[in-house]
Amino acid sequence: MRSDLIDLTLFVCRDEPSDKAILVAEDDDKDAKKVWLARSQIEIEYEKGRSDVAVVTLPEWLALEKGLI
Repeated sequence: MRSDLIDLTLFVCRDEPSDKAILVAEDDDKDAKKVWLARSQIEIEYEKGRSDVAVVTLPEWLALEKGLI
């Protein structure tokens, strides 16, 4: 059985506990394209000791739709 989930390491630009979405970018360049991802569609695990980089697990279709892959 093929899983349609993928893991991406992304830079987190905005993540507040009360927000329904997080703002992420593929790199930490200030001019990098940023996209919002709904918390209901992803899982997020921050890298140890960092609050700006995380592994985000999301459906492949969503990553394609948002231009992340």
